[in-house]
Amino acid sequence: MLRAEAAERRTDSRVWVVQRRTRTRHLIELGGLVQKAGLVELTDDDRATLYGALLDIAGRARGDDAGDTLALWKRRGRRAFDAEAEKVE
Repeated sequence: MLRAEAAERRTDSRVWVVQRRTRTRHLIELGGLVQKAGLVELTDDDRATLYGALLDIAGRARGDDAGDTLALWKRRGRRAFDAEAEKVE
């Protein structure tokens, strides 16, 4: 009976359920990026420190040279993803 209920929840296609599932997956992926960047270990899993660092990053991204900063971060991120993909292959 529990398996049937769990299967039903996984296949529920109501709009709000699908949107919630999509949002949850997105948030999990973002958390994975925080972990992958090494920030969890660097801050000893202190959520206040992590939040403060993310607020600082957001402030820099809104600053005067935001376009240059975002472009730099994007290049660094792509290079890191590419380097990881090469390791896997």
